Amino acid sequence: MTLLVTGGAGFIGSNFVLDWLGQSDEPVVTLDALTYAGNLANLAGLRGDARHTFVHGDICDRALVESLLAQHRPRAVVHFAAESHVDRSIHGPGAFMRTNIEGTYTLLEAARAHWSALGGAEREAFRFLHVSTDEVYGSLGPGDAAFTESHPYEPNSPYSASKAASDHLVRAWHHTYGLPVLTTNCSNNYGPFHFPEKLIPLMIVNALAGKALPVYGDGQQIRDWLYVRDHCSGIRAVLAGGRVGETYNIGGWNEKANLEIVRTVCALLDELRPDPQGPCARLITFVADRPGHDRRYAIDARKIERELGWRPAETFETGIRKTVQWYLDHADWVAQVQSGAYRDWLATQYGAREAA
Repeated sequence: MTLLVTGGAGFIGSNFVLDWLGQSDEPVVTLDALTYAGNLANLAGLRGDARHTFVHGDICDRALVESLLAQHRPRAVVHFAAESHVDRSIHGPGAFMRTNIEGTYTLLEAARAHWSALGGAEREAFRFLHVSTDEVYGSLGPGDAAFTESHPYEPNSPYSASKAASDHLVRAWHHTYGLPVLTTNCSNNYGPFHFPEKLIPLMIVNALAGKALPVYGDGQQIRDWLYVRDHCSGIRAVLAGGRVGETYNIGGWNEKANLEIVRTVCALLDELRPDPQGPCARLITFVADRPGHDRRYAIDARKIERELGWRPAETFETGIRKTVQWYLDHADWVAQVQSGAYRDWLATQYGAREAA
């Protein structure tokens, strides 16, 4: 009884591994390439824990994946590994095609060979759980109903297109070969260990440093926000009881505009770590919008509640307070991940943008 978790040193993956081993003795093998967003410091609490095995490697390495499946004989593959930042996909889509499409294909083929060789109860119990995003569904208008699992795919960025392709591969491997798959599509995650290129951690880190808080366009892009540990509990629910071949949307029931998010973060920082220079909101700076920026995402998470009894435990108010406090308490982690490469990326992304 073992899980193979890909991308388990990244933001969502590391939270999943930590939460899993916080409530189960079932071992976990983590496979991660440790790109800029993968960080072994996220898993430091498991150092010396016999239940956890870390393997530094690439999901596109078929021989490595096959050897891990043969050695550890996991009952499930939980597939988080992905390039996930829309802005990075605009600047360099090739890495997204390789990891998200080729990597998923490689995992599916290795998992299919492994599963086909199993017998009896092992074969019956095996699952391939693919973690995806609501961005595959495209953009919603202000009055449109939230995304359900049957919403047509309309990806609008290289990132979301690559994830949509990976979702289709997973579906095809089930319908063609019978591989027992599960797919989850989540809304925007936030919480501990979030790499500070994404909206919420970037605002926290920049505000603490007295830097500008860049907001795209008018800041009225709406997202559904999901606390990462709620996402992890949803994945556990799907792995435990989801129907093979099905997709489950996991959302937080928290639609918020980006500008509202930034102002909420500022208010919490003003309360928890006041800046002598004045309120954090003085740092908000509107910048030119990014190409093809989706206006609104919203997840209808009634299916997972109806079938598996899952609902998020955190409201946005409780989750964002926990998140801001975590970053205040973990300045050492922030300093470690802010490498030269990361600073170069921020200069590329925002430095050339003129104020809106």
